[in-house]
Amino acid sequence: MKNAMGYNGGLTASLHVGDLDRALAWYRDVLGFEFLYRVDEIGWAELRSPVAKVNLGIGQVEKPETKGGATLTWGVQDIDKSRAALEKKDVRFDGPTMTIEGMVRLATFFDPDGNRHMLYQSLGAPE
Repeated sequence: MKNAMGYNGGLTASLHVGDLDRALAWYRDVLGFEFLYRVDEIGWAELRSPVAKVNLGIGQVEKPETKGGATLTWGVQDIDKSRAALEKKDVRFDGPTMTIEGMVRLATFFDPDGNRHMLYQSLGAPE
């Protein structure tokens, strides 16, 4: 399939947060993202995720709306180990890790503003 859009392989996901400083610290210290830049005049900052060419933009708003929308789903090698590391940092999860036999394991968690994220571990053939 031809890439008619000219995609370059990069992706910046954007989330709303209530406190830019708190969110920057959480994404850096809990998820291991790297701070890129901040524009206080518009309440915006970007971080580089550990995934190649995937960044996270966070915009400060008065009341973040976290219902619905996309769930950022992060691939990990060992979901039990990754989940335990996040739980040690008091990250809130939505129930137990779910297993779809022969396919995938999934664990949903939330940032301090309630933005939904998910960890996944493939159980199929290596990607």
